[in-house]
Amino acid sequence: MDRVVIGFDTSLRSTGIGIVRAEGSRRITLYYGPIRVSQRLRLSEALAKLDAEINALLDRWQPSEAALEGVFYAKNVRTAMILCHARGVVLSACARRGVPAYEYSPAEIKRAVTGTGSAEKAQVQAMVARLLTLPPPIQNDAADALAIALTHLHRVTGVLALQPEPV
Repeated sequence: MDRVVIGFDTSLRSTGIGIVRAEGSRRITLYYGPIRVSQRLRLSEALAKLDAEINALLDRWQPSEAALEGVFYAKNVRTAMILCHARGVVLSACARRGVPAYEYSPAEIKRAVTGTGSAEKAQVQAMVARLLTLPPPIQNDAADALAIALTHLHRVTGVLALQPEPV
């Protein structure tokens, strides 16, 4: 069964998107890039724009699953709250379409892509480009989103495949 996974590196102003199709052991990149939201928009307007962009991508690519980075600890409470709003938009858009969403820790993502949970951002980007045969450099948010999608595919189709629980 072919799987199409959309990975999200969620933020309010630059959400990374990575869409990967698994055909057996092959991984094919369908789309990647950031969703940019202007700093000039109020929070409510920015969330509405993010929602519209995500829904357009979900409509176009019809993913079977979604994956995103799990909630992490932030020193700045305001930043954490804004990130949570953006994550809510992503999870809500997926839920409305019946697309199950899964989350992975930053260390799990790094380990799945590079083999070590302490990899640097540049190492993750380089491995994503190599695994998906994409020309480097890949924009940061998009590379992270592709890494998240690859992590999910590794988790559900790998030799020791596990079926994670949706968020």
